This record gives sequence, structure tokens and C-alpha cells, in this order.
Amino acid sequence: MDLAIQKLYAAFHDGELKPNCCLKCAVGNICNNRDFWRHFTDVHGSLVLNYTGQVNEAFGRKFYGYSPSELIKIEYEFLQGCGYLLPIDKPGMMKRTHGKDELFIGLSKVIALLCELDGIPNVMDCSAIFNYAPVRQPRFDRMMSNEL
Repeated sequence: MDLAIQKLYAAFHDGELKPNCCLKCAVGNICNNRDFWRHFTDVHGSLVLNYTGQVNEAFGRKFYGYSPSELIKIEYEFLQGCGYLLPIDKPGMMKRTHGKDELFIGLSKVIALLCELDGIPNVMDCSAIFNYAPVRQPRFDRMMSNEL
């Protein structure tokens, strides 16, 4: 997980985190800017593994530390955090530009998932620092609707 977060941090600050590019999205960056992972599902942003994904999953294959189902879940969280309606099954549904705020929200959702997958508390959660946990969790989709 640490290496994945380092790669995402570098991509975010270097301007190399791009949801509309399978090489530079969250999973693309985790996978060293390779796009093999996109062949694990038939529709971008889907959580359903296709035959290729199912076979790799059944054999217990891990790619950069993650199974095919985990990789497509990471991408799903990233795209959803960036404001996409998923799955993206029609041409032209990908936005062309993204602000830093959208990317940060998407990145925050990915980091929360990576922590969950590793069974550790969310490193982005500051409630422990403030000794306070909100009764209502902020909704990323409501935050995004104000900026779109």
C-alpha cells in the first residue's frame, strides 16, 4: 500500500493523474503506467470481471500487490470520486479536464479503499487528531455537484 500511495502522490503533484487515460489514472499509476488491467472488465468503471479477469482472479494472480477485482474496485472509487457516473459505457462520457479538487476527492476515496484492503485505519481520516468523529460523514457526490 505504501508504494501505491507514493506513486499516486507523485502523479497528483506532477500533474500525471488523469482519470481519462488508462495509463495515468489511479490504477495506471499503481501499475507503473501500464494498461493491462483494463482488460479485466469489459466496461470502464464496472465492478464486473470479464473472463480474463475471472481467470486471473481464480489463479490468485496479483498485479503490483492487487488482485484483478481489487484493481477494478480501485479504479471505480477513483472515477466515482472524480465525479463520473459509472460504468462508463458510452463514447464521450469521459470528461476532458479535471480540477485538482476533483482529483483530490478521487484520490482520497482510493486511499480509503487501499487502507480498507490492508485492514488498517484510513490514513486520510483526521478524526483521531481532532478527537472527534462527525455524526454524518461528508458525501463526496454532494460536494462534487456544487463544483460541476
